[in-house]
Parts: sequence; C-alpha cells; structure tokens
Amino acid sequence: MASTAPWAVVFGGPSPEHEISILTGLQAERVLTQAGESIVPIYWAPTGEWYRVPAGTEAKDYLEGAPQGSTPLEVRVSGEPGIYRRKTFGAERVDIEAALLCLHGGTGEGGGAAAVFSLLGIPATGSTLFAGAVGMDKLAFGGLMLASGIPSLPREAVSTVTAPSFDGPYIVKPRFGGSSIGIEIADDVDAARALAATSVHLRTGAVVEPYRPQLVDLNIAFRTYPQLEITQLEKPLRGGEGSALYSYAEKYLAGGAGAEAGFMSAPREFPADVSDAVHARARELAERVADVTRLTGIVRVDLLLDEASGELFVNEVNSIPGALSLYLWAPQQPASRVLLDALTEARDRRGVFAQAGFGGGAALRAAGGIAGKLVGLDGPRA
Repeated sequence: MASTAPWAVVFGGPSPEHEISILTGLQAERVLTQAGESIVPIYWAPTGEWYRVPAGTEAKDYLEGAPQGSTPLEVRVSGEPGIYRRKTFGAERVDIEAALLCLHGGTGEGGGAAAVFSLLGIPATGSTLFAGAVGMDKLAFGGLMLASGIPSLPREAVSTVTAPSFDGPYIVKPRFGGSSIGIEIADDVDAARALAATSVHLRTGAVVEPYRPQLVDLNIAFRTYPQLEITQLEKPLRGGEGSALYSYAEKYLAGGAGAEAGFMSAPREFPADVSDAVHARARELAERVADVTRLTGIVRVDLLLDEASGELFVNEVNSIPGALSLYLWAPQQPASRVLLDALTEARDRRGVFAQAGFGGGAALRAAGGIAGKLVGLDGPRA
C-alpha cells in the first residue's frame, strides 16, 4: 500500500546522544528523499521545542539549535491530537503517514517517544513503549535474558544496601543510558559506588558487570518486517593495543575527518573474521532476542565473544541503533528498502493495547463517597 501523505523523519530529542540522532535523521532523510519519497523532517530540540526544518540540511546547521528557515511546531495530545504548524491565526495540522524515529537513547529509545506518538495518533517506528523501556533499562534487560536462558554476563545494580554477588574489577554502566556513554571501570564495590554517586550519567542508576578484558565486541542486527531478517556479523575494532572499552569516540567519531568520520566508517571487520560456529550462534541469539523482547523495526544486538573459549554473550540491545544500522544491511538490502519497510510496519502493524477497563462502571457505582475512603489516612493519633 503506497503512502498517501508524507513520511516524517524525527530526530534530535532530549538525550546525551542528541548529536548522533541528528546525524542518523539527516542520513535517513536523504535516503528516503533520493528514493522519491515525500519527507517531513522534524527536529526535536534538547530544550523541548519541535521544528519542521528545511529539506537537505547539514550537520553544521544544528550547531546553534534549529537551522535557519525552520518552522516551530505544536505537539497536541488532547482535543484534536497531532503535530501542528503555527500560523498567524491558529495552527494547521501537519499531515503525516508514519514517523521514522531516529531518537537515540533517553526518551526516544527508552519508549517515551513511542508513547508520545501513540497519543498523537501517528504510527511510529522504534517498538512499543513497553519493549523499548525494557531494552533501555540494562538491569531489566539483563533479567529478561537470565529468565529466558539467553547467555549474558552477570549484571546487578550498584547499591548502597547490598554488594554485588561477584567480585571486581567491574564495568560500571548507566542503568538507563546508551551503550557507550558514561561507562567506567572500577576495581571494587567502593569505587563503583563512588562513581555511581558522582557521575552525571550514573546518578539515576548504575549497574555492574564483571570486567573481562579478553572479551571482544560483535554486533548483529535484525528487522521484523516483512518477516524476521538478520544481518551478517560485525566486529568493531577498538582503538589501539590495550583499549579497555569500545568508547563513544571510537564508535561515533573514528574513521577519518569530515564526511568520512562516524559510525558509517568506524574501523570494523565486516563480516567478522570468526568461525562459522560463532556466526551461526550469533544469528541464533539475535532470533531469540527478537522473540523474547517483542522489539520491532530495525534493531541491533550487541554481543561479547570470548575468543579463547568460543563463548558468546548477549550484552545489550539497541531499539533505535546509530545510523539505524544501515551499514549492516547494505550487503542484503538497499537502505531505502529497510527504512520504507520499517515505516510500513509501523503504519500497518501498529501495536494496540487495551485502553479501557472492563468493569462497565461497576466499581464506580459501588464506590460511594470518596470522603469515606479518607478515614484513617490522616496519620498516627495520640
């Protein structure tokens, strides 16, 4: 079914990964425009304002906020919900078929944007509120992997009440952050607690995992429309001998300067130079993650490999990955096909959850006066 209204590409958002979201959004806009699609590019500023931006903007145009020529938008969740263009008198609804969400981390990837667009009545990519929230919460995701029998490293919350059940050294990660920002190494639980208390990325929650420097990073992606499909396996290359972590700079800024820098050209082996058994196991784990998380659209699964033993662990999941993992799909599908399929899935296979109760008013009729429900709630008596 062909679209009858423009697609929207939404990027930016209140997140530490705001700049990467801009890059992903501008890339996606170009891909879809060059494929002949009509696109409404929408920029969500870190301060909360929404703008329709001119077509074909560049990254440098966002150095000081919304680019010149941008039109402020209103986001309405009541009355006649939708996205509106402000006018001198009143406002005009922006007609959107479905929205491609390029909002990394934070509100976007954690399910918040899915909730917003559900309230707006606009189909959007990036999974449901519930699936996205579990994917963003590293502790919850680790628990889901454990409960599902999917191999992963032990992962526990940094707590002032209890100590981890395993010894250090530890990798300390933001519980609710992305996959490469705010990650530290701590020798012991006291150091982990100190980091959790002082780091701006860790104060809202932190988790620890065993620090196993022999493990190497592997990535694989899946998409869920028109059917489940899985990419080849990638091995990102860390910077230099002894590099302890796959850092934000290596992930997003490596690979040259200017147009050559960033996640599309960061050093990597693709396909990864590993055994056929590891390739097969990675595909199996990606399929199992897709099954238990109920994530939809374009998803990247981050894995860890012990090259000595051949053990493979699921590390994290990215429901809105950097560059939407288009570079992983290139040998199999053109970028425009991957993005259009994700938009079509959002429009035609929307996740709908029951909104109304089934009491038929019975609980309200039986409630009586609210004053009677306040008795005894005024605190202890002398």
